[in-house]
Amino acid sequence: MLPLFATLLLLLAAPVRDTGVNAEPGAVAAAAVVAPAPAQVSNAGAALTTAPAAAPAHVTDVTDVVAGYADEVAAIMAESLARGRAMERLTALCSTAPRRLAGSPGYLAAAEWARQTMLADGLENVRWELVEVPHWVRGSTGRVRLVEPAAHAAELPMLALGGSIATPPGGITAELVVVDSLDAGKLLGEAARGRIVLFNGPLDPTLPTTFAAYSGAVGQRGAGATVAARQGAVASLVRSMTTRLDDNPHTGAMHYADDVPRIPHAAISTLAAEKLATLVAAGQRVVLHIEQNCETLPNEQNPNVIGEYRGTTRADEVLVVGGHLDAWDVGQGAHDDGGGCVQALEALRLLKTLGLRPKRTIRVVMFANEENGLAGGRGYAKAHEGELPRHVLALESDSGSFVPRGFSSDATGDTRELLAAIVELLEPWGAGTLVQGGGGADIGPMRAHGVIQVGLKPDSARYFDLHHSPRDTIEQVNPRELALGAGAMAALLYVAADIEPGFTREAAESR
Repeated sequence: MLPLFATLLLLLAAPVRDTGVNAEPGAVAAAAVVAPAPAQVSNAGAALTTAPAAAPAHVTDVTDVVAGYADEVAAIMAESLARGRAMERLTALCSTAPRRLAGSPGYLAAAEWARQTMLADGLENVRWELVEVPHWVRGSTGRVRLVEPAAHAAELPMLALGGSIATPPGGITAELVVVDSLDAGKLLGEAARGRIVLFNGPLDPTLPTTFAAYSGAVGQRGAGATVAARQGAVASLVRSMTTRLDDNPHTGAMHYADDVPRIPHAAISTLAAEKLATLVAAGQRVVLHIEQNCETLPNEQNPNVIGEYRGTTRADEVLVVGGHLDAWDVGQGAHDDGGGCVQALEALRLLKTLGLRPKRTIRVVMFANEENGLAGGRGYAKAHEGELPRHVLALESDSGSFVPRGFSSDATGDTRELLAAIVELLEPWGAGTLVQGGGGADIGPMRAHGVIQVGLKPDSARYFDLHHSPRDTIEQVNPRELALGAGAMAALLYVAADIEPGFTREAAESR
């Protein structure tokens, strides 16, 4: 890292309480297009100064208590849809730091943008908290060429995978063998020796969600190089992790085992994978040439960016909301996870705009290094271990910025009943469903400390069309869908942070 960056890191790691910044950092010239204010909200944009009345002593049904927040939820959603700034801010982030992988100058630019945005919003205790992150760079060269059969010679769309080594100078030329799963790769034996292995297992389109399909296939990307190397292969390729058939390759993280040689690993587009598999299935001898000059540099210090909206009477109890600020070095990271970061920031801004200050503190965290290490999530849990017993809930948005369908959570028993009642308030906006599941990778390390995990659940049908690819740009984000997610998160956070008696923490092993 340059000395200038090191100096900046030290200066910005200290808490900052100045809230006098009024200009929006990196704001775009054109205002975001928003829907008109709903006619029935006569005080839209004005501060709401009256908190829900305390539930009478005879009220025992949790849904009756939660129902008292319906007007506040409606006002939050109306404000987000009519005058929200989520799209404006996502545009600013994507233009300021479109490539912000851990360790890069782009990540530091994004972190400073986030810090300035929190200051402009008047958040308290704004600060950087440093964590050690890996620093992998893609390099300037990346190519896969189909050499034989000569009649089919062509360049194939590819992206080196994060963490991969480079090819030797001049590249690697070898015959191809194709398998449809990691398990099949483990059985190749001598058939893989001296060859390039293509892991061509597609995402299963019959599964209920694309996330389930991704989980079933992504092991080929993560462990494919190790499996191939154990069989004597000289390089490995993986079919891109998407249900879409196109020529857009998708990158992502991979890893090596310490007890086998490291070989280059790259992703090719789904159409390229289909072409190669068809040729091999027809009995053709297929030869490829691979070149890439990626490398792993020494670790760097990158910050989690943190700000707070302090509670009134229970300020020592904390709800965390966030997303991961890093993104792959292709595309702009608009859906993964710029949108999630902006929704978290916007949730707090909406509450401040409406004068809704809950009893408990809401802390926004922009996590570092989710994509290729999770250092930000682990670092936050470690740095705040002493106060995690007072962390009530953590909410993450890292599933894209499409239309929200509801939330997922690992909560059980009375805690789940309360959370489900809160989520149900969002039914008029189509986001009223609570499903079983986790919250997100960044907040996951807090789970062992009893922190309830919650995740925003957008419609997932199109997410992996864009995920980790050059297509993940601001043009793929719908302003209304982004605003619906921001409003839904703000509404859940407000009620959860304000309601009495509140949530009961549960031991992680019971969930």
